[in-house]
Amino acid sequence: METIELFGVTHTYELTPPSPDADRPVLIFIHGWLLSRQYWRPLVERLAPEYQCLCYDLRGFGDSSAVKTDQPPEQARPYHLAAYAQDLVALLAQLQIHQAWLIGHSLGGSIALWAAELAPSKIQGVICLNSGGGIFLKEEFERFRRAGCQIVNSRQPWLAYIPGLDWLFTRAMVARPLSRNWGRQRLDDFLKADREAALGALLETTTEPEVHHLPQLVARLSQPVFFLAGQQDRVMELQYVRHLASFHPGFQQRDNVIELADCGHLSMVEQTSLVEAHIRDLVADACSRSSPSIAADWCIDPQPSSP
Repeated sequence: METIELFGVTHTYELTPPSPDADRPVLIFIHGWLLSRQYWRPLVERLAPEYQCLCYDLRGFGDSSAVKTDQPPEQARPYHLAAYAQDLVALLAQLQIHQAWLIGHSLGGSIALWAAELAPSKIQGVICLNSGGGIFLKEEFERFRRAGCQIVNSRQPWLAYIPGLDWLFTRAMVARPLSRNWGRQRLDDFLKADREAALGALLETTTEPEVHHLPQLVARLSQPVFFLAGQQDRVMELQYVRHLASFHPGFQQRDNVIELADCGHLSMVEQTSLVEAHIRDLVADACSRSSPSIAADWCIDPQPSSP
């Protein structure tokens, strides 16, 4: 575990040794709301022998610091998707990572998409887990925002000592119960998250302009983008994943949505082996192609022809 300062905020990260194959990209893992880098460990352990892997805690979550309240932030709207994406691009620069694939879960998937647009020369592809959107349903979003705020504001330190509460976290948002250690991890991360970061990340990303902006962003990306969706995910339902995926240039050429059976909203720990296999296949397939072949395969014309 190491720390690094990005825009005045101390971030915690873990970076595995370089890959034996210098041509392979680094795999960057970005966690979701009220979670931390810990959920990537099972995947990292499996992938690290062949790929260098980087996982880190978003500002205000896990072991990373929040924005200091006694001084103005270095970024406007420090818990906006753009700010989190800027953190990621700065992290790549400081760690001298020049080619990467981003793997983002839920909120982390949106951050990955934003970062891919900010740094197209470094980010070769994106894999979104349980991440979609682009459809704004006013009443549903208002209920979601109210519920999220109530959840964040109701947290108390003594909740960590209530017997059986971790057991409830093994069953929330998943198709089948997780092991008890994941329930404890989820409870710890839920209580540890900074209040301003938790509320900011929730409220900044669920406004109507932000929801409608995401498909426009996806439509502009030239890199391969894939979406892994849990068939039993009730947080990010399959229809919303497919909606966002349909805006990418590669959607019509080859379906870029992969459905995961018996899987809810935490695919990286619910279906670790299956997610690992898909990551390997998708990254290896892209790396085996030359740049012109990738562009042709994804129906991307790097230099539009004259009429």
